[in-house]
Amino acid sequence: MRVIPLTLDEANALVKEKHRHHIPVVGMRWAIGVMKREQLVGACIVGRRQARLSEQYMECAVTRLVTFGGKNECSFLYGAAARIAREMGYEKIWTEILESEPGTSLRAAGWTFSHLTQGGNYDRPSRRRNKGIYPEGPKQVWFRVLREASKKRKADRE
Repeated sequence: MRVIPLTLDEANALVKEKHRHHIPVVGMRWAIGVMKREQLVGACIVGRRQARLSEQYMECAVTRLVTFGGKNECSFLYGAAARIAREMGYEKIWTEILESEPGTSLRAAGWTFSHLTQGGNYDRPSRRRNKGIYPEGPKQVWFRVLREASKKRKADRE
C-alpha cells in the first residue's frame, strides 16, 4: 500500500460512492488516498476541528475516511494522516466515529479514545443543518498527540 495526494473532488467522489453514512465535505486542509496494486482503494479527508475552543491551527481532524473494505486500509490511512499532520506542524489530530463502530483501526494506528459525545442534532436557527443526513446518535471521539504544545502556548492556556 502507498499514500497518494488527492484533490477534494477525487476524495469526495469516493465518499459519495462508498461511505456508509456521510455525504461529501465542502472544505478540507488536505486529502490522501491509499493505492493498492495501482488501484485507489480508499480516501481520507482532513479538515479543521469543529469544536469552537480548539486550537484551529494546531489541531486538525479526519472528517471523512472511506475504503473499499480491504485489510488494514483504514488503519493505514489513519496512520498516514497523523504522520502528515505531524510533519505539517500540527500538535494533535482528532476524529469521531459512530458509537456502534469498534475503533479497531484507530487503536491499531496509535490513536487514543477520549470520550463519548451525547449525540443529538446540531441544527440551530443561526446555523441550519439538514436533518436526516448525518447520524445523530452518540459519537466516539478519538485523538492522537503528535507533538507537545509549545511552552508559550501552554502558558497562554493556563
